[in-house]
Amino acid sequence: MSFDLVVWAMGQTAEPEAVRAANARCVRGEHPRRPADPRVVAFYDALTSHYPDRGPHLGASGSPWASAPLHAEADHIHMRLDENCPDVVLETIERYAGHFRLDLLDLQDGSVYRAF
Repeated sequence: MSFDLVVWAMGQTAEPEAVRAANARCVRGEHPRRPADPRVVAFYDALTSHYPDRGPHLGASGSPWASAPLHAEADHIHMRLDENCPDVVLETIERYAGHFRLDLLDLQDGSVYRAF
C-alpha cells in the first residue's frame, strides 16, 4: 500500500481547485513545455538529498518511496510514499513545501495545503 503527495508551483493566489485542476491535467499527460520552476528544482534537490530517489542509495534502509524515481515536471513533483514511511519524512516534505512556497496536494482526499 502507498499514498501520494504532490507539490505544485502555483501562484500565491491560486485556489485549491486550480491545484486540483493542474493535477488532473498531469494525470491526462498534459505537461507544460517550459523551463522548470526554480522552486520545484530546489524542493527536489533538498528532499532527495535526504531521501534519494535514484542511484546506489535508493534501496537504503529507510527509503520512504513506494515508487522511484519521483515524477518530476516543470511545475510539480509527484511522490508515491510507502505506507510505513516515518512521520519525519512527511514533516520534511511539508517543511520544504512551505520553505519553497509550494502548494501540497494530498491525493487521498484532494486536500490542498499551503504551508507558507
